[in-house]
Amino acid sequence: MLDFSGPPEDRQAPVTAEEIEAVLRRISGTDVRVKALESGSRWTDNTRLADSYRRGRVLLAGDAAHVHSPFGGQGLSLGLVDAANLGWKLAAVIRGDMPESLLDTYTAERRPVAEAVLANTRAQVAILRPDPQAGAMRDIVANLMQFDNVNRFIGEMMSGLSTRYDLGSELDEVGRLIGDRSISDGDAAVSLYDLMQDGMGVLLDASPERTASRLVAASKQRIRCVAVDRGPSMLIRPDACIAWIGEENNTDGLEEALGGWFTPTRDDGSMQRSGQ
Repeated sequence: MLDFSGPPEDRQAPVTAEEIEAVLRRISGTDVRVKALESGSRWTDNTRLADSYRRGRVLLAGDAAHVHSPFGGQGLSLGLVDAANLGWKLAAVIRGDMPESLLDTYTAERRPVAEAVLANTRAQVAILRPDPQAGAMRDIVANLMQFDNVNRFIGEMMSGLSTRYDLGSELDEVGRLIGDRSISDGDAAVSLYDLMQDGMGVLLDASPERTASRLVAASKQRIRCVAVDRGPSMLIRPDACIAWIGEENNTDGLEEALGGWFTPTRDDGSMQRSGQ
């Protein structure tokens, strides 16, 4: 039930059959009787977003970083992808593979995504209000959703498929989260996500003479190189974000991507290798 009469006096108070009965009567205008209540919970359209997801050794994820109305069921996915984005970065810093500054990219990448979710849930609250203005907006949105492009836009927005981190590339796929796909690994076909279960990055290498794999091997980092017959080549972070794409099967920009996400550079600009 959606009740727009205002927030409850006590959000922590148990939901009672009498409360539900009163709301149903007021909204429906009928003499509804609630005989039994198995369970009940309450929520509001309270909307908040932390300014930063990190302060020193304190890191926020999920509902600790953002809260919003549950319309569209977006909160669970939002929090899980927060954890996926943060987890591998935190592990890399703890292992000593990457500097602590890598953790600053967590807020930079994930906060704008939460901001967009908060905006669309606010919009959903606006068109659900029981007034003529909201009703007019609902009619327009309903008509717009007869178009495939509008349905696709809203579906990708609410599912998170439209998420793209700004990694400084003009290529649209760089910064996006890659979906699962079948990958040829030797003579067998395996799931890309199965290859990523150990938390390592993945290089899908379609470059001539596997030059991309040689660059990655020289970095001695936690990246699995998989030769593929068809391109483009891709460097995929452990959170499934595409960090680099090799256009025309070349390796331009690969070293820079490795340095940013897997292999820190020293002051002289050369690559820092594990153990050095």
